[in-house]
Amino acid sequence: MENFPVINMESLNGEKRAITMDKIKDACENWGFFELVNHGIPPEMMDTVERLTKGHYKKCMEQRFRELVASKGLEYVQKEVHDLDWESTFHLKHLPESNIFQIPDLDDDYRKVMKEFAVKLEKLAEELLDLLCENLGLEKGYLKNAFHGSNGPTFGTKVSNYPPCPKPDLIKGLRAHTDAGGIILLFQDDKVSGLQLLKDGQWVDVPPMRHSIVVNLGDQLEVITNGKYKSVLHRVVAQTDGNRMSIASFYNPGSDAVIYPAPVLVDREAEEASEGTYPKFVFEDYMKLYAALKFQAKEPRFEAMKAMESSPNLGPIATA
Repeated sequence: MENFPVINMESLNGEKRAITMDKIKDACENWGFFELVNHGIPPEMMDTVERLTKGHYKKCMEQRFRELVASKGLEYVQKEVHDLDWESTFHLKHLPESNIFQIPDLDDDYRKVMKEFAVKLEKLAEELLDLLCENLGLEKGYLKNAFHGSNGPTFGTKVSNYPPCPKPDLIKGLRAHTDAGGIILLFQDDKVSGLQLLKDGQWVDVPPMRHSIVVNLGDQLEVITNGKYKSVLHRVVAQTDGNRMSIASFYNPGSDAVIYPAPVLVDREAEEASEGTYPKFVFEDYMKLYAALKFQAKEPRFEAMKAMESSPNLGPIATA
């Protein structure tokens, strides 16, 4: 298997820029994932985020997770579990409005650094979107504008811990799925692995690297690029020892943003024949559908949105 793509962002400044842009292009077209180093987020900040996240899990969430496991008898399962994941999580919202002061049990220092970290990640996400625009031949700012809606993008963070699991062959840390949104920036544990993506029919490990940011593309970028870039199935494999930290930040379209393929990326003849065209929809409608179908294939979701597009009076699709 070829090497997982690692992008040194410092190489964008200088004579290696063209080669680095080609590496990003190849990663977007053939992997749907890549790992960033020298991305501009201070290592000291990342160390603080990691220390406080792991401390918060120990202090506030570990016992709750143990109680949940005991209540469902998960330590003694004999067959594969398909309806839940071996993870302990909470969610932070940053944009359009922050909920960071509404989350109970967070220390002031933790709130402060997560707020600062989110600002850095938002800036990095927008920088990456412009690099993608450059590679796609789209004008600078096109993707950011496509995500904007009436109130700007939606931006939030899922903070997860994957504790040691006695039956990793029967319970996934997180079942296989593609991400619904735009561009995802992940700060993952550099000691405990578990994240895998599906490439050419094989599950490939996303290597843990200290102070790196893992980037992956969501369903919305597949639609806007008209399939030039694809969202990719990925999963978390639980481990028998070690607690894996995962801080995934999702830079998504605003809820009322209208998502559709960029006209310059649509082949006119294929469009007229309705071959391989992606739907046009409101992001919030897609998310309602995704909530019920997250762990299923993305293609039926796109088809359902297409059906909604051709029958606008149907209203939201029932997801029960």
